Formats: sequence, C-alpha cells, structure tokens
Amino acid sequence: MASDTAASDDIDPVEAARLVAAGALLLDVREDAEWESGHAPEAVHVPMGLVTERLGEIPADRLVVCICRAGGRSGAVAAALAGAGYDVRNVGGGMLAWEQAGLSVSAEGGVTGRII
Repeated sequence: MASDTAASDDIDPVEAARLVAAGALLLDVREDAEWESGHAPEAVHVPMGLVTERLGEIPADRLVVCICRAGGRSGAVAAALAGAGYDVRNVGGGMLAWEQAGLSVSAEGGVTGRII
C-alpha cells in the first residue's frame, strides 16, 4: 500500500471523533500489541497487513477514518482504501495526537490505556 494521501486529506483527532460520533467507522490499523495497550473505545481493529484480506469487514457505504500510532501507516491504508472507492480520511498524528487531544484511550478490559 503506497502512501500517497495528501496532507490536506488528514484530519485532526477532534474532527475524527466528531465524524465517528456522526457514524463514521474508526479503523485502527496498528499491530496487536499496540491495540491491546491502548485504543479509542469506538475503534475497529484491523492490522495494516491484514486490511486487504479483511476488506469485506470494512463497510464501503460509510465514511472510514483511519488511525495508527502517528499517522503514517493509516495514511497508506487510507490511500489504498480511497483507490478502492472508499470515502476515507486519515487522522494526522494518529493515536499520539488523539491522546494528546484528551480523547478517550482504553485497553482490553475497559481500563485506561496508553499509546506505545
């Protein structure tokens, strides 16, 4: 998946949270250990390396907001999804920016998570 999502396609975490509250899917593409340590409670987890084979799990009929740790991997996934016809945005700064914006981060079991 090539990363050719323009920076102008990136949104900030507050806008991402607003879009998710309005019905967008928040797609976390980080690896399992990163997800388990801390993620947005509303997110769906599909690691970047599995996106292609799990494409059927990603709804094509609603906005998809991609997120990773810092925005690079999710930017590549967003570009690939856009190329496949999805309406997609990337969270600039990723989960690091999400956490810095004071948005909720949880871990397995519902406890407060941390971004690794």
